[in-house]
Amino acid sequence: MSEQAIAMKCHRIAGGKARGEALVSSDDICFYLVDPQNGVVIEKGHALEGQCIAGKVLIFPSGKGSSVVQADGLYQLTMKGTAPKALVIERPDTVMVASAIIMDVPVVDRLDQAFYQTVANGDEIEVDADNATVTILKKQKEEEK
Repeated sequence: MSEQAIAMKCHRIAGGKARGEALVSSDDICFYLVDPQNGVVIEKGHALEGQCIAGKVLIFPSGKGSSVVQADGLYQLTMKGTAPKALVIERPDTVMVASAIIMDVPVVDRLDQAFYQTVANGDEIEVDADNATVTILKKQKEEEK
C-alpha cells in the first residue's frame, strides 16, 4: 500500500501541528460529555456515542454548551491525556475556540466542502495550522495505482 496525499488550504484559528486518525462527527461537540478517563463520548444519542476521541483529529460542525462546561471538559481531557490531537471545525464558536487556545490544541476552519466530502473515519490527517493546510493521507492498494 502507498499513500495519496490530498492537501487543502484552511484558516488557522489556533496554531500548531498534529497528525492522527480522523474521527468525523455530524453532531456538534460538548467536551463535558466526553469521559476524561478514556476519551469516550458519553452523550446519549450523539453521532460519536461510545467512540473514543483521544489522540484523534476531531472533525465536527461546531461546539455546544456553556463556556464553563466546554472549557472544563477540554481541560479535563487534556489533563488526563485523552484530548483530541487537533480540531477541524466547520462553524467555530467563541467558547470552543477560547477553550482550544487555552489548552494548546491546533484548530482550523474554512475548509472547502470537498474536504468534508472526501475525509472519512480512519483516514490519516495532518493538520498544520501554522501553514494553513490540512492533508488527508488516503491509503491506496497497489492495484488502485
